[in-house]
Amino acid sequence: MPLKLTTYYHGSNIPELPGKNTFHSIELFRIYEATLGYTPLLIVASEDGKPVAKLLAAVRKSTRLFPPAIIRRCEVYGTGEYFDETADKEFVFSEMLQRLTDEALREAFLIEFRNLENSLFGYKSFRKNHYFAINWLQVRNSLHSREYVEERFSPSRIRQIKKGLKNGAEVREVHNTEEIQAFSQMLHHVYSSKIRRHFPSKEFFQHMEKEMVQGKQSKIFIVTYKDKIIGGSACIYSEDNAYLWFSGGMRKTYALQYPGILAVWHALVDAKQRGYRHLEFMDVGLPFRKHGYRDFVLRFGGKQSSTRRWFRFRWEWLNRLLNKIYE
Repeated sequence: MPLKLTTYYHGSNIPELPGKNTFHSIELFRIYEATLGYTPLLIVASEDGKPVAKLLAAVRKSTRLFPPAIIRRCEVYGTGEYFDETADKEFVFSEMLQRLTDEALREAFLIEFRNLENSLFGYKSFRKNHYFAINWLQVRNSLHSREYVEERFSPSRIRQIKKGLKNGAEVREVHNTEEIQAFSQMLHHVYSSKIRRHFPSKEFFQHMEKEMVQGKQSKIFIVTYKDKIIGGSACIYSEDNAYLWFSGGMRKTYALQYPGILAVWHALVDAKQRGYRHLEFMDVGLPFRKHGYRDFVLRFGGKQSSTRRWFRFRWEWLNRLLNKIYE
């Protein structure tokens, strides 16, 4: 039977599908769908009426201050999820990639594939569809090879955690909608000072709690001091791994409580207790550029490794130029 591709734009139309990968789940689709500024699309590949793979992408508005511009970009985490071990994954991915490229470029100026499980998978398919690759860095902490996550921390990081707790900071999971709103407002303030860091609308975390927290696919942690939220982190869980998606703290106002450090520390401890093998820090930057966030998370004892991201621009002349530069 030939491969059939179906694209879904509305969560209400998506049938029940197998799968364990949160980045390509109906739950994440619904979060995107309900969040201002996001437009999701899900491509499902089927053979003889049976789904064999799916690929979730989201087009979002991206605002740049220098130079001023609002563009729409399509982001994909990984290269999809596959259900049939006998299927030719490279062929299936190639077909889904071509469909995604055709459809996403109608709305988006840029398509980006990030957080690849295997940086070599799909190489020929990406090139065939005129994508170009840029080397990127990945930082992840191994959680299964030590009894305590703190064993890999730098001595200064351990001292800061102890001081923060001694100086009155507390860390826990969120309990209600009001706390999630206060957490998102705090984190939005932190991210607004970082021009290169994207932050979704505040409703994103409300929908995350509704769709994923109850199903244990995500958790939101908050750092409090005298009943005020001063830091926090949001994690997403997929199969054997945890991913730190957003984190931050009011480090200038509450320097003695080390809120940003406590938020990351608690996410690591919780992931370890829940049996995940690794925690990966999302978006740690390019290998040839100094990156403050990467330097910050490496002091938690994670390992840095090289990976790549694939990009495709709508403008053909620009895409051809970048393909020559990065070939």
